[in-house]
Amino acid sequence: MLNAEIHVCLVSAQAAANLLPALDGELRPRKVLLLVSRKMVPRSEALEGVLKEAGIEAERIEVDDEHDFSRIQEVVLDVAERYEKDRVALNVTGGTKLMALAAHSVATTAEWEVFYVDLDTDEAITLGEEQRRKRLNSKLRLPHYLRAYGYSVPGEFRSSWSDSCVVELAQTLVVQTGSLQRAVARLNAIAKRAEDNNRLREGLEPGQLDEYGFEALLRHFETAGVLVLKGNDVEFASEAHRALAKGGWLEQHVFRVVTSLADDLGIRDKAMNLCVTDRDGVKNELDVAFIARNRLFVIECKTGRLEGLRAEKANDALFKLAEICRRVGGLGTRAMLVSYRALEDAEVRLARALGVELVHGSELIRLDEKLKRWVTS
Repeated sequence: MLNAEIHVCLVSAQAAANLLPALDGELRPRKVLLLVSRKMVPRSEALEGVLKEAGIEAERIEVDDEHDFSRIQEVVLDVAERYEKDRVALNVTGGTKLMALAAHSVATTAEWEVFYVDLDTDEAITLGEEQRRKRLNSKLRLPHYLRAYGYSVPGEFRSSWSDSCVVELAQTLVVQTGSLQRAVARLNAIAKRAEDNNRLREGLEPGQLDEYGFEALLRHFETAGVLVLKGNDVEFASEAHRALAKGGWLEQHVFRVVTSLADDLGIRDKAMNLCVTDRDGVKNELDVAFIARNRLFVIECKTGRLEGLRAEKANDALFKLAEICRRVGGLGTRAMLVSYRALEDAEVRLARALGVELVHGSELIRLDEKLKRWVTS
């Protein structure tokens, strides 16, 4: 099945459908011909780069008018003539419907094998009198996936803390969500101020230690070795520990839960604090990102204030997350906001409208259940 030397692929906004068969050990072609409309040229350029990096020849064939059925047929007929002595297979998963129909009509005449990639079942399905299915075995990694959408991934992936004290700290904070929300937001702001001022020591405002739960929270972080309370000052052990106090502990917790579910959810690759850069040099940081079911899943973690008079912050976070996911990974990308503080009804409705999954407040204790339902739904 699909022992073709050449794959003819229709390029669309979804890169995974063209990458998976090419990177599969059994289906891997010698060459991939990318049939592309003018507006999809940037996407095809990104795909070419990933394919060539994997050792597969790639050639872009532009369709000057994707709305002209006859013209599309002519372009594909030219391909059929050029490669009449080769084994060719047509991947009809991408492109416009008109491009797929025109290419399929030529493929039938040229006796090419035609297949479709079902991203939900992770299968390549041949189309014809006898439908056959092939489970895809390609190891689609985050750098491949993101580069196919035109994003570079500079540097190494950041790993999680293995310090048991930090793990226990996060678990304690999650269990006590109801009583520590305000205190956690306060510490987040102090650590942010220290970071902005490029220092490890930050003074507390008068009366802050008397606020409900705040001193107890500082003692939890002190026990974990993150900071030391010196009189009316907080001193962080290092820049990395300051980042933990600013909210990094929640990212660490979410990443650990994702890692624990990797086998159950079929997670192929995962990363934390992943910095991606687009063609214009614009950088975005993804708190937690992973690939499962051939889709990119992105999780944003928040421990600051998102309610009341500052509700616009929650709105901003939701809009930004939805937009980043749309640009970085295409229509199939899924977004989740994990907030230590419980969001109000208006923010919950906005998240639903934007297609952003929410885990907030007391729901954090059931993060594993939420993740399973999210990924498999």
